[in-house]
Amino acid sequence: MKTSSTSPANPGHANTWYAHSANDKLLRPALQGEIEADVCVIGAGFTGISAALQLAENGYKVVVLEGERIGFGASGRNGGQIVNGYSRDLETIAKRYGADKAVKLGEMSLEGGQIIRERVARYDIQCDLVDGGFFAAFTEKQIREMDAVRAHWEKHGHSGLEMVSRAEVGRYVKSDRYAGGMIDRFGGHIHPLNLVLGEARAVEALGGQIFEKSRVIDVETGAQPVVKTAAGRVKARFVLVCGNAYLGSLLPAITEKMMPVSSQVMATEPLDKALIESLLPANYCVEDANYVLDYYRRTADNRLLYGGGIGYGGQDPADLTGVIRPNMLKTFPQLQSVKIDFAWSGNFALTLTRIPHMGRLSDTVFFSHGDSGHGVTTTHLLGKILGEAVSGQMGRFDVWSSLKAYPFPGGKTFRVPLTVLGAWWYGLRDRLGL
Repeated sequence: MKTSSTSPANPGHANTWYAHSANDKLLRPALQGEIEADVCVIGAGFTGISAALQLAENGYKVVVLEGERIGFGASGRNGGQIVNGYSRDLETIAKRYGADKAVKLGEMSLEGGQIIRERVARYDIQCDLVDGGFFAAFTEKQIREMDAVRAHWEKHGHSGLEMVSRAEVGRYVKSDRYAGGMIDRFGGHIHPLNLVLGEARAVEALGGQIFEKSRVIDVETGAQPVVKTAAGRVKARFVLVCGNAYLGSLLPAITEKMMPVSSQVMATEPLDKALIESLLPANYCVEDANYVLDYYRRTADNRLLYGGGIGYGGQDPADLTGVIRPNMLKTFPQLQSVKIDFAWSGNFALTLTRIPHMGRLSDTVFFSHGDSGHGVTTTHLLGKILGEAVSGQMGRFDVWSSLKAYPFPGGKTFRVPLTVLGAWWYGLRDRLGL
């Protein structure tokens, strides 16, 4: 994710509440000279660090190269919500790729959240983990769609979903905007930057090396891959490309099938404890059911963290709070006089299919990107699967890499206006209740 302002409290990061409240503000050194490793990971976000930790736990010598800071992008700037599943439901996946693929993806659909919880416990990561998520519906149509999704997920073993009536909404969010919804007891929320920093410390404790301010400028993808930065080189047996929306022009074969999309987030000043508890009594995170959705939650220091809006192509609005604050006040008008302490924007990677794109550039270079707005859990799953592939366990990698990805229509010139047109249509349907 991106923003033009930088954090005075945590240089090299965007000026987010997460950067301000990070547990670990240590700047790792940049790569200098030539080193060797079993595996070189490009990108120190959730995907790269998840893969690095999987490999380090299994005895591999791992080097991670990060162009900015650990968690600089979407992994350190998102809404902090543990949302299970993918950006497309399993019924859509079955129609598009076949029932067998839907069954296999369904078997993995809760694993990302499980990986997070296991690592938080194993490595004592202090990231404010709280269980429970609520999906809020504005219309009866959205409620029916949620119930159908619930029934389909239950066929794949997801037993944590429960429908919520209009009368019961107040248990989770005190707002009169919603007609009902659905809770996910296996959902939850975390401080995402502290999570990825805690996982990075675990990688280092197991002998892995992480270099910050070490942007990759070239990758040789042959039998003996070499990864180059401006001041160093890593010779490795395998390379994992995990840059997502921040790869730039490094590897066009990957980036032509991905588009950066910005989302905006803000955090209020700390609120009176009784007030924030009255707004979100169960301390569940919330996201609504609209195509361009809002998402929000409580933080450990009693702020309301509220996100929404979208910018295809990674374009930021001129006034971040002007995009988000009106929606916050529609949900909670009693916050009219509340100060906004932090507002930021940043990019996640979107694919045309809204399904993550995993594959290989050669026998020694693997990649995963394009979690399409469901990255907190999916990146942890796919990072682990990248680690499995390096170890020769190809079964789950082969399932994901068989899901065909496509370039955006119109290429870089027209992909944004065409996508905006589609988003406008679905947004209109939401506004009309269609």
